[in-house]
Amino acid sequence: MKKKVILILLLFYFILPDFSQNIIVKSKQSSPTHSFDVLNYKLYLDLYNCHSDTFPKKYYATNTITFKADSTLNSIKLNAVNTSLTIDSVRLAGVSFFHASNILTITLDKTYYPGDTAEVKIYYHHKDIIDYYSDSAFYACNDGFVFTNCEPEGARKWFPCWDKPNDKATTDLTAKVPLNVKLGSNGSLKDSVIIGDTIYYHWASRDPMSTYLVMIASRANYLLQKIYWHKPSNQNDSIPVVFYYSSGENISPLRDSVFSVLNFYSEIFGEYKFEKLGYAGLDSIMPNWMENQTLISMAQGAWIYGTETHETAHQWFGDLITLKTWADIFLNEGFATYISALWQEHLSGYSHYKYIIDNDANYYLSNNPGWPISDSSWAIHTPPNEILFNGYISYLKGACVLHMLRYVVGDSLFFKALKEYATDPNFMFGNASICDFRDKVEAVTGQDLHWFFDEWIFKPNHPIYQNVYTITDVGGGNWKLDFLLKQIQTNPPFFKMPIELSYKCDGDPYTTVKVMNDANNQVFSFNLTKKPRFVYFDYNNNIVLKIANTVSGIEEIENKTNYFLSQNEPNPFSYSTTIKYSLPVNTFIKLKVLDIFGKEILTLFDEYEVSGNYQRTFYNNKLPQGIYFYKLETPEFSVTKKMIIVR
Repeated sequence: MKKKVILILLLFYFILPDFSQNIIVKSKQSSPTHSFDVLNYKLYLDLYNCHSDTFPKKYYATNTITFKADSTLNSIKLNAVNTSLTIDSVRLAGVSFFHASNILTITLDKTYYPGDTAEVKIYYHHKDIIDYYSDSAFYACNDGFVFTNCEPEGARKWFPCWDKPNDKATTDLTAKVPLNVKLGSNGSLKDSVIIGDTIYYHWASRDPMSTYLVMIASRANYLLQKIYWHKPSNQNDSIPVVFYYSSGENISPLRDSVFSVLNFYSEIFGEYKFEKLGYAGLDSIMPNWMENQTLISMAQGAWIYGTETHETAHQWFGDLITLKTWADIFLNEGFATYISALWQEHLSGYSHYKYIIDNDANYYLSNNPGWPISDSSWAIHTPPNEILFNGYISYLKGACVLHMLRYVVGDSLFFKALKEYATDPNFMFGNASICDFRDKVEAVTGQDLHWFFDEWIFKPNHPIYQNVYTITDVGGGNWKLDFLLKQIQTNPPFFKMPIELSYKCDGDPYTTVKVMNDANNQVFSFNLTKKPRFVYFDYNNNIVLKIANTVSGIEEIENKTNYFLSQNEPNPFSYSTTIKYSLPVNTFIKLKVLDIFGKEILTLFDEYEVSGNYQRTFYNNKLPQGIYFYKLETPEFSVTKKMIIVR
């Protein structure tokens, strides 16, 4: 589910009771198992009155659940929220039921053994809840929209179900609505029967899905367009791509680009597998997008080019392969956010992709709430939405972790691993955990990557580097460069990563050496025949999730007659200080302020300047008292000095 890059309000979602008597946790990243496996939900919904002038949320319905016993059982438990649903009766010879604390317990007619199948039919009705947000799953809006939005555990608010992502089932849904209403849902439309002023839409999914991906979208006078995407593997085979939208909305930007997106994703992740793809514009009360299987929800009026790339990516990562538990949210939101950046790389090149990733990293670094991407407890206790769908962690940090995995293993193996994961028959139409994905990447690359996943996904935060290098004249025209890699964060105390160290000697091109930094306070030494003039740590910013400050152990190794940065005056200062510098050539410069950890907090100047002497006054009206640094950077030069602000 996309939250428009963390600007959309994340609503609090309460945690439903734990029913541990039905759940066994097999390991940290295994999915919970339970005593039965739902095979199909057959729903009948009488939504006719929901489209009337008063738009009530009350409707009557039945749900026929076909399930297979995974263990010996004589009862089953389903999720059904009491404040939303009233269970009227359950049909199966000899059954009884009890509905309390959001759990529907059905005592079966006999004992069922592993492999046995059974069917129960539940008669229920949805209550006429006045407050839209108190239900936050089934919506009947004043402008005529009737729709659902279920992630993570909202399906239990509009039909009784086993509402966990690892139990995927097919659906068969029939909805009764007024004749002027169009209604879309998952899968394909089997028929639409008109009787008088009523139409019955019958939708069925060929492929199983998790309950949070089941949806309906309907309204009076909905407009509908249908086009056909021809599969790259067989141009004579096609699937429909449908668009439900309201009068006045212009769907052409998305409609005109969707084939290109499908072709690109099919090339790198394997061909699109579902029987249709659709997009449905919703009411303004729902300001986000949602990746419902085969019918994506679109925020009202959001048919602009590029909005589909995140949710369409979910059709592979989230729908075709669904996370096993909510502890695996990285496999959904980290992937879809990253793939949106890949689409931009496909269109505009690597530099544009890297610009997006760098921005994602900067947003995370500026707003990190301090928890990991995956917490094993989420497998049982689903966290509130503001944690589970935190834009800075699940989306932006997740995307950046995939970028860094690409850097660690290299492009060729990275994209091979993604495709083999996405096309693995053990995962397609089923579920996977983060550890399943890790194991796939390890199998493809031949590398042990437990360390990478442990530090970046299962642990919080990021490294803070305070590196020091020294240059020593060892005589005879020889020089020694020592580079100390030092991390100062505490939780966790160390991040192992391959690091690129770069240096440049007069008359030579840059030399870049990749080293494995596998211990803190590690020193790497280089014996050189020329004095290095420029030394860089991670010059290309491949490790995007970091704060880094690198200083020389020898004060100003640069040629002072060429470049010069003065000590600011006055120093300390309260509200203003002057910084002087000299440039020997025309160049781009950046003058910025860093905090005590080396994190950039202000940019004072970032433009092209001709050679000459300059002075700039820094007026401080934001920063509190403390120690700071200011740094002058050009493409081939950088120097940092300390300044102190007092009040």
